Amino acid sequence: MGKEVDLLAKYPKPKRDISKRGNSKTPEQQQLARKFGKDFFDGDRANGYGGYYYNERFWINVIPDFIKFYNLKDGDKILDVGCGKGFMVYDFKKTNPKFKVEGIDISEYAIKNAKLEVKDYLKIGDAKKLDYEDNSFDLVISITTIHNLDLLECKESLKEIERVSKKNKFITVDAFSNEKEKELMYSWNLTAKTILHTDEWKKLFSEVNYTGDFYWFKP
Repeated sequence: MGKEVDLLAKYPKPKRDISKRGNSKTPEQQQLARKFGKDFFDGDRANGYGGYYYNERFWINVIPDFIKFYNLKDGDKILDVGCGKGFMVYDFKKTNPKFKVEGIDISEYAIKNAKLEVKDYLKIGDAKKLDYEDNSFDLVISITTIHNLDLLECKESLKEIERVSKKNKFITVDAFSNEKEKELMYSWNLTAKTILHTDEWKKLFSEVNYTGDFYWFKP
């Protein structure tokens, strides 16, 4: 297990009315969101993002921290597992065109509607079975993705991330540290199937021999 480090510290924190979704969220909305189609990305806010569009301010200040922390250099290969429409992939390429960046996502809709500049670097893929050789990437990133799998599938995904990376890995997952955070997380969440206490996540990382770095998403 690697370091608990907040490499998304410079990612803008949106203002959310958690109670509003919690009071109105239905099983049908969760089922719809978990299809990761148009309704989730670009439909009503109650079903997901409510419009998933590129905005430079989200990733452009985060990417340099990844580059510095992992000492990334020209020619390094980077994989984004759960890349959505490829916004982070785009900002990595924009920051350094010599990076070899790829992204996968389970959502056919997201890949089809990806940012045009990076469409050729993205493909539909399954986090549980990454279609790459061992030790293929200098850095593998997965932001708020693997918790959308059930517990057994989470383990499979972590093993795959470990397998295809040469060394460096970073993930963020839905988590809580106390009962209040747990209540807020379950009230807010639409798609995650595995939401654990931070200590439980750490035990899981050790169990599957995940050696990468990590941090938590909390609403």
